[in-house]
Amino acid sequence: MSSIQPQEEVLNETEPQRNQLISHGSAETENQNQEGINSEDPGKKRKEEQKQKEKYEKTKEQKGRTDTSKQKAGLIYHVRTYSDEKPFCCVTCGKSFSRKHILNVHMRTHSGEKPFSCVACGKCFSRKDTLNVHMRFHTGEKPFSCVSCGKSFLLKMHLLNHMTIHVGEKPFSCGTCGKSFINKGHLNVHMRIHTGEKPFSCGTCGKSFTLKYLTKHMRIHSGKKPFTCSICGKSYIQKVSLIYHMRIHTGEKPFTCSTCGKTFPEKSTLNVHIRTHTGEEMFSCINCGRTFSRQSALNNHMKIHTGEKPYSCVTCEKRFISRPRLNLHMMIHTGEKPFLCGTCGKGFRFKSKLLCHMRIHTGEKPFSYPQHIYLYYR
Repeated sequence: MSSIQPQEEVLNETEPQRNQLISHGSAETENQNQEGINSEDPGKKRKEEQKQKEKYEKTKEQKGRTDTSKQKAGLIYHVRTYSDEKPFCCVTCGKSFSRKHILNVHMRTHSGEKPFSCVACGKCFSRKDTLNVHMRFHTGEKPFSCVSCGKSFLLKMHLLNHMTIHVGEKPFSCGTCGKSFINKGHLNVHMRIHTGEKPFSCGTCGKSFTLKYLTKHMRIHSGKKPFTCSICGKSYIQKVSLIYHMRIHTGEKPFTCSTCGKTFPEKSTLNVHIRTHTGEEMFSCINCGRTFSRQSALNNHMKIHTGEKPYSCVTCEKRFISRPRLNLHMMIHTGEKPFLCGTCGKGFRFKSKLLCHMRIHTGEKPFSYPQHIYLYYR
């Protein structure tokens, strides 16, 4: 037992000595490496340092040239904004641009290229910024807010147009009739009234329209009616038609005559009514002498004399002189009764029929008969 213990002590003493030898050997190796580096050719070392310095100077010079080129290009583009210089010309339409990349974007209008796609609906665009604006329809973002009323807009242009409502400014005037507008776009559209210009043609029937009305007109051919009444389910081609229709249900008449106080559901109806006060020129029928407050009403009336009935029912082929009359007729087939009694819920095709029906509930008897006639029929 005692012989084993000294042996363990000898082993324990040997371990630190071995660690010291390893440490000493590593130090010697490190010193040798350092001496090798220090004993390297001084000329070669200077040459390497010079090479590194030249490389650094070259890189610095190249960067300086790049920065100078960018500054020079920026100055050239800036000068062109004042000089109206546009050296980049479109070979297709001849339009000129101040920058090449703007020309490249413009060329997509001719090539039809639309490289930027909406991840939400798949619609494609020729420009990235146009896609960014489009994305706001999906996100609901309206970054431009009116400081006066707080209303928000998708585009800065829409905000600027809106601001003119508060200031009352209409800087764009029509040279023909003197009417003023809040922006040039509205003036350009108005000018087509005087010029008769309708630059957009329907590919189906060939009729010409402004761009806004061509889009609406195309729904006639496609049968698309995207605007639906939440009360009776009736659908319309235009949003404004739905707004007018909703007033049937609500009874709203927001347009008031300032002379007699009579109210109307549509502004056009109010304008016609005002002529009864102003004595403004009416439109007369050359055949029977009947007068009308609107040219369109006279045109419809003339069909009575000519026998023209251009509107046909797709169900029974009966023909009518105007679209409103066709629409009324269609209710026979669809069973639609848009005028509802608020008391009992009964529906009617005509407002006049609803008003007559309402007398049952109110007890109103607007038409009185002489007593002897009442006794005779009794």
